Amino acid sequence: MNIIKMNKKNDELNFEDSLMRLEKIAELLENENTPLEESISLFEEGIALKEICDLKLKKAKLKIEKIIKSKNTITTEDFE
Repeated sequence: MNIIKMNKKNDELNFEDSLMRLEKIAELLENENTPLEESISLFEEGIALKEICDLKLKKAKLKIEKIIKSKNTITTEDFE
């Protein structure tokens, strides 16, 4: 099992790894056998990962280009 550790720099975490770790955290938090202190740490890690995912999605959204077709010519402009 490959678990992403939060000691990595945020820039090194990609969206997919962050999301995968969030899913694992959700599973652990749903487990009634997870101790309270561990649950709190997992929750804090989950919040940090959610912020990473939000940031990466916002950056991706800004990179999307809108394709405009006019007079048989395809041009692009920044997504707004």
